[in-house]
Amino acid sequence: MTDIILSDDRSLLQIDRIHGWLASSYWSPGIARDLVERAIAGSHPLGAYRGDVQVGFARMITDGATFAWLADVWVDEAGRGQGLGRRMVAWFLDRPDYAALRRIGLATRDAHGVYETLGFHSLIRADRYMERLSPEAAAFARAPQ
Repeated sequence: MTDIILSDDRSLLQIDRIHGWLASSYWSPGIARDLVERAIAGSHPLGAYRGDVQVGFARMITDGATFAWLADVWVDEAGRGQGLGRRMVAWFLDRPDYAALRRIGLATRDAHGVYETLGFHSLIRADRYMERLSPEAAAFARAPQ
């Protein structure tokens, strides 16, 4: 794992690879490439690289003052289980511009343990949170997983 470099240099991002990962994920199956490109353009992306091959991705969306949302954390299958996802999330959390935020949110189906070790927890007051979903996103969220 020490041979993996983390960088937020946008010019290094391998968009085809990222699109393939996200299109195969449970949270954005079949997502269009142009939507991935727009999402990256509107966020702070981070790539993980072994040599010239991208092996991980994550992005943070923020107002830069009080709130951020962590999204699209992905580790290539061959690199899973070695702490790379945790390392990418910690990279964001350790930056002064994110460490001072009052709230960082995320959604996960199966990586609670990874995020809990970094200080994330279930909503303390879930009754205060609401969301507005597109009809497609609502149907997807309600479908048996």
